[in-house]
Amino acid sequence: MSRLPIRLKLTLAFALAVILVFAGTGLFLHLRLGADLDESIDAGLRSRAADLVALITEGSVELEKTAVPGLAAESQSFTQVLESDGTISDATQAIKDTPLLSAAQVDRANSGPIIFDRANPLDPAEPIRVVAAPAREEDRTRIAAVATSLEPREEALEGLATLLLIGAPVAVLLISLAGYALAAAALRPVDAMRERADSISASSDGEQLPVPPADDEISRLGKTLNQMLGRLQEALVRERQFVADASHELRTPLAILKGEIELALEERPSREELLDAMASVGEETDRLVRLAEDLLVVARSDDRSLPLRIETFDAPRMGARIQARFAGRSRESSRAIKFDPGGVTSITADPLRIEQALVNLVDNALRYGEGDIRLSFADAGDAVVLGVEDRGPGFPAAFLERAFERFTRGDEGRTRGGSGLGLSIVQVIAEAHGGSAEAANLTPGARVSIRIPRPQS
Repeated sequence: MSRLPIRLKLTLAFALAVILVFAGTGLFLHLRLGADLDESIDAGLRSRAADLVALITEGSVELEKTAVPGLAAESQSFTQVLESDGTISDATQAIKDTPLLSAAQVDRANSGPIIFDRANPLDPAEPIRVVAAPAREEDRTRIAAVATSLEPREEALEGLATLLLIGAPVAVLLISLAGYALAAAALRPVDAMRERADSISASSDGEQLPVPPADDEISRLGKTLNQMLGRLQEALVRERQFVADASHELRTPLAILKGEIELALEERPSREELLDAMASVGEETDRLVRLAEDLLVVARSDDRSLPLRIETFDAPRMGARIQARFAGRSRESSRAIKFDPGGVTSITADPLRIEQALVNLVDNALRYGEGDIRLSFADAGDAVVLGVEDRGPGFPAAFLERAFERFTRGDEGRTRGGSGLGLSIVQVIAEAHGGSAEAANLTPGARVSIRIPRPQS
């Protein structure tokens, strides 16, 4: 059953429901018709019995000669007059010698009207219904008994049953075929979506599933699936771009490394030239290491597995440590790195990740900014805001909208030696802590800040 097509399952369920409805309706009609026929037969017999009692009490009953409707001899009706002891005193010709009542029924009929079914005395296979009522005279009591065949009743019920047994299966078949056609029509859009989905591959560019015009469940399903396809296609585009950009970023330092090594092997450099080559190799190796670490952070953020070791650490000490880390570079560029703890004494977060984010920001400011650099912490109530700002030309306006996208850079003047992952790493770390990152231009300069929520008490 589980392997049947949905349209066939729907048709079978629909057919079963129709069969149950027809069965219930047929049973109701059969019982209702039987009850109506019984009521009509009983009313006719009681009326005939009342007429016969009236004739008996008037002393004018002669069943062989009477012309009273229902009492005269008929093929399917019987009339008898019995004494109180059960002997027949008068009867229609067909049953002159066969009493309609047994001795026990005679005793009951002497007390009041009775009604019962029995076999036809002329044809035991045919049932008849008998109504008997006492006719009381001055000096004696006689019993008026009338009967009629139940064969017309049985024929009517059999005819209804035959009609239902023949008509119901035909009706169920026709309704099932209509239900199957309706289910097939309803599921046709699903087949169209399935066929289109089967043709969509990684090389399909923006292809989507066909959505029916009706605003129904299937249409909403198609729209939801198309939205999912859109997200998957965007993710695939980002992945391809990520691989392409990563390959490009890796190619540059590797080419430099290869060139320096080939130069050292093919020529006979002086000691100074060899030291310069080794220094260049060391710089490019450091760049490769940083790029590999950044790529690892980004990859872990994609599957939400960036590890965090949350603890409460000394905020001013971290700021001083970052300030000291860049002291040499700041002296070389004649730019000061100022630290403002802003009254923040402690932060609850992963200290290594927070320091990694701030180091990225200060490094960017030294590489691409101008003027003094300000590292600041601020208490924002339910969060701590950590920011780095410089006094350079700021970010290009078009760059601000996508500043935190991977491998995104500003103008050429701000891309010296960078991989375009720095701000993306900052955002990844902020969001891993449940926070956010923001970039903005100052007058003059630029500021990048991260917001780290305080733990709920």
